[in-house]
Amino acid sequence: MSEPSDAPSLLLVDDDELFRNVLSRALQKRGFDVTTAENVSEALALAEANPPEYAVVDLKMPGPSGLVLVKRLNELDPATRIVVLTGYASIATAVEAVKLGATHYLAKPADADQIVTAFAKAEGDETAPVSPSPLSVDRMEWEHIQRVLAEHEGNISATARALNMHRRTLQRKLGKYPSRK
Repeated sequence: MSEPSDAPSLLLVDDDELFRNVLSRALQKRGFDVTTAENVSEALALAEANPPEYAVVDLKMPGPSGLVLVKRLNELDPATRIVVLTGYASIATAVEAVKLGATHYLAKPADADQIVTAFAKAEGDETAPVSPSPLSVDRMEWEHIQRVLAEHEGNISATARALNMHRRTLQRKLGKYPSRK
């Protein structure tokens, strides 16, 4: 039987096995007792058995979105510090993640040091850069689709119906990531 660890508990949830393993080792080196999961269902079972002090949650995984997990982690323990990671960053999902209880939202690739720093942030940063130009039409479309997708809890078919768009067309648009401008 192993001794209980004094290290803070951290739940790492990402469907990319290589990324999950590398990040897990890096966070362990930074003093965390890391438990990993590859999807929301697996993570929920782990969190309900032992709510973590910290969590790193991928937004887009097969099955339910990471937002479902963020909400449940916050319900289990509002003190859990949650960082949402995503390769599909959008304003809509960032806002929803924070509303549901995330501490911070980072676009991939993010390293362990950025994640640890994000856990420590308690306030916004008034020195954050503000873009001098408006979003491109492609980026605005992407943001709108992401907002509607969040409203429909990641359901592609329901989102396509709400946007009056064919499901395959929506999937193609989601597969293309517009530039930040």
